[in-house]
Amino acid sequence: MLRTVMVAALASTAGLAQAQTNIYELDAETREIAQSLGRTALESDLAYEITESLSTEIGPRLAGTPQEARARDWAVEMFERLDFQNVRIEEFELDLWTRGRSVYEEVAITAPYPQPVYAISLGGAAATPEGGLEAEVVFFDSYDAFLASDASEDALEGKLVFVNDRMVASRTGEGYGWANRKRRDGWVLAEDRGAAGLLIRSVGTSTNRFAHTGMMSFPDGRQPEIPVLAVSAPDADQIQRLHEMGETIRITMRTYAGWRGQAMSGNVIAEIEGSEAPEEIVIIGAHLDSWDTGTGALDDGAGVGIVTAAAKLIADSGHRPRRTIRVVLFGAEEVGLVGARAYANARMEDGTIGDHIIGSESDFGAREVWRMGSNVGEHALPEIAAIHRELQALGVVPGDNEGGGGPDMIPLQYMGVPMVRLEQNGEDYFEFHHTPNDTFDKIVPEEMAQNVAAWTMMIWLLADSETDFRPQAQQAEASQ
Repeated sequence: MLRTVMVAALASTAGLAQAQTNIYELDAETREIAQSLGRTALESDLAYEITESLSTEIGPRLAGTPQEARARDWAVEMFERLDFQNVRIEEFELDLWTRGRSVYEEVAITAPYPQPVYAISLGGAAATPEGGLEAEVVFFDSYDAFLASDASEDALEGKLVFVNDRMVASRTGEGYGWANRKRRDGWVLAEDRGAAGLLIRSVGTSTNRFAHTGMMSFPDGRQPEIPVLAVSAPDADQIQRLHEMGETIRITMRTYAGWRGQAMSGNVIAEIEGSEAPEEIVIIGAHLDSWDTGTGALDDGAGVGIVTAAAKLIADSGHRPRRTIRVVLFGAEEVGLVGARAYANARMEDGTIGDHIIGSESDFGAREVWRMGSNVGEHALPEIAAIHRELQALGVVPGDNEGGGGPDMIPLQYMGVPMVRLEQNGEDYFEFHHTPNDTFDKIVPEEMAQNVAAWTMMIWLLADSETDFRPQAQQAEASQ
């Protein structure tokens, strides 16, 4: 029913722009092609099928592991089967970190009331000593309280730090960055103050006993020498209750995580070549790797399905756009945007970074697109507004011109590539993100189809445009 309503809404927009004045107008033929593509996308299950295949036939695919290598082979075969052009892998090296054994760590409260704790090592963490460790817990209600604590008393020496910040759910997911500080940076302070390890409340909004993993940051290349784990939300609540009772809490743990030397990863690239300006590139992406807990259906199997299906539907429409559409499935995103940096550096080295006209990534699950943002030159904003008007029938509202194109687009944006972003509803994304609950059953086909419709229409209009979306000062500099 939802698909039928949106198809009808798209059909009703055909004459909308002609009724308005003093605005940038797309020509009637271009608009009709875009609307037709949107209607076709709403009826297509290709993105759903691609995501099902990746999350079922490959499953978890941690960067640098054999599973990620299998995912690259899977992607090449998929692109070739779908008749994409110039299909290839660009390999790069990375430092390999793995959990060592099961994703279920050996963690338990030993005092005052013995019971198991569901926790998971964070990316980059060290293992416990071979026989494990047991220590008293020092509780901090927030990361700010931890930062403000008195370092002169050496109260953390040989103890386990626990940091309890909670994340607040929102449609934009904006609470993630704030709550994520303790995961990214907390280990440095804990280790510097002599702690035996760091435990944090899982960064996420779920209330089940699946802990939320993720990568830490490594200032100046420094790597942790202590175990660092995220604790599931109910277990964090349990630790908080014991603390509020005034009890001394002791926890034992044994973990096996660590760095394993150099390994290979890679970006998988495929194209729909442009008809008039094939050297001009509209780059769309998703990341192929995932964490080792769930099957990576939402993060980012859905993005793989959405951007691939969008490009394929354009290729099959019979209306080849002026510019080349390049699909990049980035490797090693979860461990620090390693593939994104490798791709951007390679384009700087081969001199084609300036050929990238605009970029965008799908990496926020499969809920509906609700807003379109951009980061382009001001002269291009009327055209961006015109493209947005074509998406209004899908329920997409306009955003601002201050955003990015997604995590894997950050290095390209830093190098001057303009960006657009189709923002998805993230209200429940962090219920599943980076946990064993990131599985294919969470995807709603109708919502995914709306994503594909918005992406197909937007990418067609960008790829068939003649506009240089860079700020005009940047264009002038590039032409000198």
